[in-house]
Amino acid sequence: MPKQVEYESRRRRITDAVFLLADERGLEGVTLRDVAARADVSMGAVQRCFRTKDEMLRFALEEVGKRVLGRAGGTAAEAARAVALPERAEARVWLAFVAQAAVSPALAPVLRASYADLEDMFTRLLGDRARARTVLALADGLTTHVLIGHLTHDQAREVLDRALAT
Repeated sequence: MPKQVEYESRRRRITDAVFLLADERGLEGVTLRDVAARADVSMGAVQRCFRTKDEMLRFALEEVGKRVLGRAGGTAAEAARAVALPERAEARVWLAFVAQAAVSPALAPVLRASYADLEDMFTRLLGDRARARTVLALADGLTTHVLIGHLTHDQAREVLDRALAT
């Protein structure tokens, strides 16, 4: 396996470990040592891929943003469902990053870029930036409501479908 492929594979493995730990404990529970153990690599391997925890978290946030965007294809309704109603683990990780980005100057620009990409996608699908922003904000709210148990997945889907129909 060429070195670059091995390096990228290790970065993805480490990122997957970050996601698992963030899902279980929130970002405050993500340590370099625990990431190394979960990824089954040495601390040195983690540090060769990411110089700091912030760098590792920025990369992981970029990855989760790419995954959400990559899943959000098709019609506006399909894209909105993919963004608003992700798997529970992914939603927990996304919201952990949102909460951390609110207080982290390192993560905030990465999250803004992810939202800008999603907004651009919805603008293309809907043909209207204001409506795209509304759908994106609704998607975020519904994700939160489902995670905390205020709405069921089916109730959130009904709210989303009703909003898209108008």
